[in-house]
Amino acid sequence: MQGKKIHQESLFIQFQLSDYVPADNFYRRLKSLLDLDFLYPTTLKYYGKEGQKSIDPVVFMKLMLVGYLENINSDRRIVISSGMRMDILYFLGYDLGQELPWHSTLSRTRKLFGEETFLELFKQVLKLCINNGMISGKRQAVDSALIPANAAKQSMVERIVMEDASVFSRELNDNIEDDPAKPKEPKSDNDEGPKNKDVAPTNQTHFSPSDPDARLTTKPGKPMRLYYRSQMSVDTASHCITYIQAFKGNEADNSSLPVILPQIAGNMADHAIQVEEILADTGYSSGKAIRALTANGMKGYIPAPGTYKSSREGEGFIYDDNYDRYTCIMGVHLPFKRIESAYNEPTVFKKIYESSISDCKNCPFKDICANKKGFKKLVDSADKPLYEYMQRRVESPRGKQMMSLRSSTVEPVFGSLINYTSLDRINTKGLKQANKCMLMAAAAYNIKKLLKCKFGPLIAAPIPAIGGLKGLFNQLFMQFIGYKHQHAVNFLTSF
Repeated sequence: MQGKKIHQESLFIQFQLSDYVPADNFYRRLKSLLDLDFLYPTTLKYYGKEGQKSIDPVVFMKLMLVGYLENINSDRRIVISSGMRMDILYFLGYDLGQELPWHSTLSRTRKLFGEETFLELFKQVLKLCINNGMISGKRQAVDSALIPANAAKQSMVERIVMEDASVFSRELNDNIEDDPAKPKEPKSDNDEGPKNKDVAPTNQTHFSPSDPDARLTTKPGKPMRLYYRSQMSVDTASHCITYIQAFKGNEADNSSLPVILPQIAGNMADHAIQVEEILADTGYSSGKAIRALTANGMKGYIPAPGTYKSSREGEGFIYDDNYDRYTCIMGVHLPFKRIESAYNEPTVFKKIYESSISDCKNCPFKDICANKKGFKKLVDSADKPLYEYMQRRVESPRGKQMMSLRSSTVEPVFGSLINYTSLDRINTKGLKQANKCMLMAAAAYNIKKLLKCKFGPLIAAPIPAIGGLKGLFNQLFMQFIGYKHQHAVNFLTSF
């Protein structure tokens, strides 16, 4: 006899979510490992004593972590996806059918909490990594990456430039009653005036009204658009992130390093770890950066920039250290004359060496060597001894090993953050909000490393066949956790 299934929902069922989340599930392990109760006292200052109750700070921060762990860059999608996953509901402390917070609550709460709250969460995860022996801390690799801002280049508008005092003074004089200004001559019909030409926007002339902190910049292989710059340090022993911070997109790496170093040292000093070595690429090279290393008790391996010239012998000039001067192949001396600040870099100084006009007057190479004024001018960095010291370190056998170690350490971590931890674009506005996003992405990355170190790779264990209601829920679990989200499980075990 042919059977026919008639569906009728049960009015009463007995179900406990914790029974259906396996012991080796990622979020179950994370729930037992990560204690976020510190958020209650630290966020209390953001709330009043009256009114409706807000979202639980712990639930909010867990939802934020879920977004970065699952590579979801939308508050709405975070809430929808969390409601479909039994393991995430268990992690949040919710039951089936219990309504999750509204997605707009997440964005409002993110703006409400200060940067220090997100930094504290990052430090709590970092502490767990250190306590589990994952971080040596003595050697850190530093690098930066451009993260697209949540603003379009086409939306930029021209800045309002205030007139200087001289123009303002002239306008006052023109309007004095004792000396009335001459009437302006009417323009002729043929006088069209200056034509408005399309000028490419720059950071000096234009800004984004929706995100004034975003900056236009580019680098090889990337388009010109509005970016933030993420500065990060990674422990070379474990590839864990020990520091991350948002900077404006056009801020140079070498000017950021003196700001970065004390914070890296502080994060490690909280756990009685002394940072000894810093590995960085040529973008971080400057006299100020090298001095900052010494000031923080660190040694560095930073190659000199490509424009730096350690010797002028290839140009026909030999340096005399005793007299601090150069001598050309014709025997003419170029003594040190003065120190000048670099163009648009008032904190960068250059040493100027110049010959005299009389010495170069009868030189047969005058036309190809001297400038238009009739003398030769050479420019050296005032920090040349520092560059020479650093270059010797980089070119040593150990230095070459350190440069290879840097590229194989920090660059893959940035790739993972951008591709798998929802840091491919900043989904908020402003520098402070961008910093919160980067801190959360780094915390999520370290959490994955931590769980793999503590528990090993996550392997989905087969669920025994059980009949009845429990078997039905096991099938639901396999649908939502096992098969449908196997790609998420594979990603979580890839660290």
